[in-house]
Amino acid sequence: MSGADRARNANVPHPDAAEPDSAQPDAAQPDAAQPDAAQLDLAQSDAAQPERTVEPLLEPRDGLPPLVDSAEALRTATEALAKGTGPVAVDAERASGFRYGHRAFLVQFRRAGAGTVLIDPVACTDLSGIDAALADTEAVLHAASQDLPCLTELGYRPRQLFDTEVAGRLLGYPRVGLATLVETTLGLGLEKSHSAADWSTRPLPEEWLRYAALDVEVLVDLRDVLAAQLGEQGKLEWARQEFAAELSAGPPPPRADPWRRTSGIHRVRSRRSLAVVRELWLERDKIARRRDVSPTKVLSDAAIIEAARVMPSGADQLAAIAGFTSRGARRHLPEWLRAISRARAQPDRALPAASAPAGDGPPPAHRWQERDPEAFRRLTAVRAVVAALADEHSLPVENLLQPDAVRRLSWQPPLDVSATSVAGELTGYGARPWQVELTAMPIAKALLRIEEKGDE
Repeated sequence: MSGADRARNANVPHPDAAEPDSAQPDAAQPDAAQPDAAQLDLAQSDAAQPERTVEPLLEPRDGLPPLVDSAEALRTATEALAKGTGPVAVDAERASGFRYGHRAFLVQFRRAGAGTVLIDPVACTDLSGIDAALADTEAVLHAASQDLPCLTELGYRPRQLFDTEVAGRLLGYPRVGLATLVETTLGLGLEKSHSAADWSTRPLPEEWLRYAALDVEVLVDLRDVLAAQLGEQGKLEWARQEFAAELSAGPPPPRADPWRRTSGIHRVRSRRSLAVVRELWLERDKIARRRDVSPTKVLSDAAIIEAARVMPSGADQLAAIAGFTSRGARRHLPEWLRAISRARAQPDRALPAASAPAGDGPPPAHRWQERDPEAFRRLTAVRAVVAALADEHSLPVENLLQPDAVRRLSWQPPLDVSATSVAGELTGYGARPWQVELTAMPIAKALLRIEEKGDE
């Protein structure tokens, strides 16, 4: 996992998660200039605590292993991993910001008795032998949902999983990036200097390989600490269910109209201009796929949006737009002009709608108050219930119950509201048994209170 992936794993609140009400009664606010005794005691206690020392983790404990980049080396590594004991730490490095797609360009394994194994998946494209050798072995990954798809492409798919990122969330850690969790729980500082590396580079520099080896160096140690904490908090079964759900999850369905996710598209007003965005996006994607580079390396989103707003009619006009002046963009000027011409020539009936077509779920929540006040009241009540339960159990709201399940249930609750009917709906939306057990009854009570108020 690259450092950029670690940063994205920070515990950022979900955009649809319920926001706490910051308004508090004035009487409950202490005088900020006069700290009370409890505050003074806490400050003195904190001051008395020794400053925590973090030991930098700079070298693999067994030394840097050679890169596995041949069939013979892969067989040797597979045999070593098969003879190892205990869980196996697994990680993958991608080059999503440089290459098209999300495939792995380095795969790391570490197991007691086998040491660390670094595999070049460009040279060793089939890891099914390792998959068979480790079939009964628990795999320890951080943010497994990011790495499992590219590992599956290579033929490795664990049957047992421990996800340290998910465990950290269930335990209520405020930040769950790998480096932060390792520092917090083990007192070790992970190397971070190659967070923006292009892992498709060949040959891979030795310092990059060292960085990658350290990513799995203490992953099993972290797993053991988090597993013990999950047991102490009574959340081990919750974690097992979450890990099983990650393993059983299939690939996400293709996104409808992916071009609508172009950054800045809200600045495009007309349907004809939206057609320009669509055609340029599709052309960029085709070029990026053919060249095996990240689409934004071919043409930036900002350039697409500006071209849609300007609607240039010739090469000179197009080349004058910021974003089309780079060498990479200019080499494809004929393709960009043809894409814009296609958008210009489309009949009105073929132009994209001004807004994205409605999916199979409820409308965006910000429209509910005006469109369906009763549904908005249900959503507000259910969000409050889930937020209170999440706070009680010290975990993020979105890990207690997915925001999509909250919206769907609030938009269209069961006709006969009860704990059983709510549990059935939540299960249908993908909630795990532990989540249903915690939330079904309180949510049903909240929905029934809304119904009773409506009948008054």
